[in-house]
Amino acid sequence: MPSVWSSPDRPAYPHHALAAVLQVRSARLHVMLWRRANEPFAGAWALPGGPLLPDERLGTSVARQLASKVEVHQLAHLEQLETRSDPDRDPRGRTVATAYLGLVPSHLDPALPDDTAWHPTDALPATAFDHGSIVGSALARLRAKLSYTNVGFALAPPEFSIAELRDVYVAAIGYDVTATNLQRVLLRRGVLEATGELAHPGRSGGRPAMLYRFASASLEVTDPFAVFRPPSSRVR
Repeated sequence: MPSVWSSPDRPAYPHHALAAVLQVRSARLHVMLWRRANEPFAGAWALPGGPLLPDERLGTSVARQLASKVEVHQLAHLEQLETRSDPDRDPRGRTVATAYLGLVPSHLDPALPDDTAWHPTDALPATAFDHGSIVGSALARLRAKLSYTNVGFALAPPEFSIAELRDVYVAAIGYDVTATNLQRVLLRRGVLEATGELAHPGRSGGRPAMLYRFASASLEVTDPFAVFRPPSSRVR
């Protein structure tokens, strides 16, 4: 007797786990993509991922898929992002996909396979399926969480000057913020703490900058009503 879960009037659809892995590289936010070798979308770039196996949970599946592209322990943060179920998202037939958001700190340089590369999120190549749209959802989630959580810990190196942290935030949120304002907001929320150390002097000399670190390396809501907003255009 066939299972009700796969009967003709209630078909079962393949379920995939995908990962939008983001990292600030050379002062720009990048996403990790791999180039498809086979149809559909041969030659296009896609998010790492693949089918959910019968005995797997989604978190286990995405970790397995990522392990073939990047060392999973290099991800400082991984969270479920969204599920896509558009009947036409895959030309081969209906599939459901659950996407995750992963973050890699800026000081790491993961070794990637030959078919995988980092791409600036503001200049994506041609992408397969709905993966470009999923990257957009990942950006929206990250930018929102930078406003009300301490998730910056997953993008920044272990220690940094405020100027260096500002560069990470500017790359991630996509518009300019001042180092002074960023420092004031994050210190007031208790997100940062001084290390007591100074940065090495730069070529231009001057007073060495104080080094900071995030007070916690796990996700915390620091201000549920806060939001970073892009500068408003002037009223003419």
